[in-house]
Amino acid sequence: MIDDSLTDLPPTAMPPEALHAYEKLTPDVVLDALASVGLLGDGRLMALSSYENRVYQVHLETPAGTGDAAGDIVVVKFYRPDRWSDLQIVEEHDFAAELMAAEIPVVGALVIQGRTLHHFQGFSFSVSPRRGGRRPELEDFSVLEWIGRFLARIHTVGSAQPFKHRPALDLQTFGFASRDLLLNGNYLPLDMASRWLKAFEQAMDVAQAVFESAGDIRSLRLHGDCHPGNILWTPEGLPGAGPHFVDLDDARSGPAVQDLWMLLSGERAQCLRQLGALVDGYEEFREFDRRELALIEPLRTLRLVHYSAWLAQRWHDPIFPINFPWFGSSDYWKGQVDMLEEQTEAMQEAPLVA
Repeated sequence: MIDDSLTDLPPTAMPPEALHAYEKLTPDVVLDALASVGLLGDGRLMALSSYENRVYQVHLETPAGTGDAAGDIVVVKFYRPDRWSDLQIVEEHDFAAELMAAEIPVVGALVIQGRTLHHFQGFSFSVSPRRGGRRPELEDFSVLEWIGRFLARIHTVGSAQPFKHRPALDLQTFGFASRDLLLNGNYLPLDMASRWLKAFEQAMDVAQAVFESAGDIRSLRLHGDCHPGNILWTPEGLPGAGPHFVDLDDARSGPAVQDLWMLLSGERAQCLRQLGALVDGYEEFREFDRRELALIEPLRTLRLVHYSAWLAQRWHDPIFPINFPWFGSSDYWKGQVDMLEEQTEAMQEAPLVA
């Protein structure tokens, strides 16, 4: 996963102890944290791919009373300090629990010692069961229909009540807040700052016009980051066949189409076919508001801007300069300007239909 939510704090306002918090997260601390909730690791742990949080797969000794609940292998997630509040994390866990209670294949946090969120030496963490699977084959329209059916069921649960603590995905949180963070932190080189700001303002003017013309679109609780990497697929014929949705870390309120558009790829004709399959499956369980299709390109534009701000805000974390060495260069920002200009044009074209 490469896109995560911004906190409301600019980088310069973040507490110093948060700048390199994960330096203290040694393998011993990981195992001691698990032991603090009664789960004893046998020493085998493997770091899983995650830039925002730190996530480990851990083998357990499975002493009496824990093996049945957690299994022999668990996944433990250590949340980035000062990103989400405890209330926001627990609200994500509660949403996952609602989905699982509705028999929707979502991998949520385990309830251990009566709660899902735990604390150890300044870290907040949760423990989840391990689920295997591969990326879904999105070229197969039957797979897309299957995913569409489950997305509709997720949204049916998501529409039952609003989030109280987690923010919305909108022009302010992903667009203008990202702009402010980039400008206030001086992340744009002098030779590109004015060009990027002009492209941003033009793109946001068009995006805002599209949102307004779409009318009163319903906002509901979403997965929020439903790209193919967050769907684990089990082939037919095996137990638990079909999709499993993982990583609700970016769960927010927003339009339903946010959970569909990141599953589209390729040229327009291919996207039309993919979208048709997704919506066909979706509408077996829930009506899809076609007005939301006009929001696909504005949402893509917001994600583009938000991604740059996410990289900027996380730049103090040593793994970011290592993995994204090109960020901040004039060439990088020139590319961002070009993409914003392309998105401004795309938002003015006729939207996809389904």
